[in-house]
Amino acid sequence: MAVLAHISAMPRLAALLVIALLPAPAFAQAQRPATPAAAPPPPAAVLQAPYEPQLLRLAEIMGALHYLRTLCRAPETGAWRREMQALLDAEAAGGERRERLTQSFNRGYAGFEQTHRTCTDAARLATRRYVDEGHRIVVDITGRYVN
Repeated sequence: MAVLAHISAMPRLAALLVIALLPAPAFAQAQRPATPAAAPPPPAAVLQAPYEPQLLRLAEIMGALHYLRTLCRAPETGAWRREMQALLDAEAAGGERRERLTQSFNRGYAGFEQTHRTCTDAARLATRRYVDEGHRIVVDITGRYVN
């Protein structure tokens, strides 16, 4: 999962495009200078990375793995929490995006916390499946979006 540390925020070319396409200000005929109106922020869809849904799913998987690996007393019990922190540091320094990623992580953790109290064969199977799915997501994101 060290690959996650190398995923960085993608350039926001779409936001620049929106700003470039805004109409030029009209010149007032009066002598008084017009107060410039603040441009509305670009829509959230413009600012969203194309891999956002995959990243949210990855965060949810890491939350589930953090709970399951701790439950099953794996030697790397804190590894998934550290990987999530690396993902947050690389992708979301703050704001709504960080909150969405954190909520996804917590949802994955809480989902298994409610149903698994001991390490069972089902918990171990879920762990293997989530590791495989998380790996596929990382390979897909890095293959498509990392230079």
